[in-house]
Amino acid sequence: MSNQTTALVTGANKGIGYEIAAGLGALGWSVGVGARDDVRREASVEKLRAAGVDAFGVPLDVTDDASVTAAAELLGDRGGLDVLVNNAGITGESPQEPTVVDPAVIRTVVETNVIGVVRVTNAMLPLLRRSPAPRIVNMSSTVGSLTLQSANTDATGPISAAYAPSKSFLNAVTIQYAKELGDTNILINLGCPGFVATDLNGFRGYRTPEQGARIAIHLATLPDDGPTGGYFDDNGPIAW
Repeated sequence: MSNQTTALVTGANKGIGYEIAAGLGALGWSVGVGARDDVRREASVEKLRAAGVDAFGVPLDVTDDASVTAAAELLGDRGGLDVLVNNAGITGESPQEPTVVDPAVIRTVVETNVIGVVRVTNAMLPLLRRSPAPRIVNMSSTVGSLTLQSANTDATGPISAAYAPSKSFLNAVTIQYAKELGDTNILINLGCPGFVATDLNGFRGYRTPEQGARIAIHLATLPDDGPTGGYFDDNGPIAW
């Protein structure tokens, strides 16, 4: 491992992911821009470099085993990995009311938002275990909170049998990782960016991507005695 901290951000070619990469790069880190679209990925790398970030492209489709394996090999060849931000995600097609949703939509959303996170995390763990201060940040949402969903608050979003449950699933899986990795120095946490204006929601959000990136940057830079297995937004812990 080099002395420079290296991070990988999935889905980093636009929106919140791009701003996470920019924020971590502003700390002097080397940042891998993980994205499956070659043109958009390289354009983002060039833009980050123009802003002074030590950025490099990582071809990465989180739903493809071979792609994820190749990404891990690329990072290994570059010297290792210290921080993984699992940001890539999709909402899935409508309608998502449980009485009419196509089960294939649920399957597709879970494949990216949950299984994709597991696939990438497990591929990167051998590199992270070699880091002196490894961190994993899984980007979740308050819509994944069963407490808030059952209270039917404004934070729950529209009725969803695919996207919202996928975030609840991700939350549950992250807890299991925290339990298994509890005797290591790897800190793994969930972050909610808030309702950010991105193409994921038709730019209906009221927060900027820069604001949405703050929680991921915070969790990526936790001290060694920081929390693990937590679920946070900018205001602190979120009710499960």
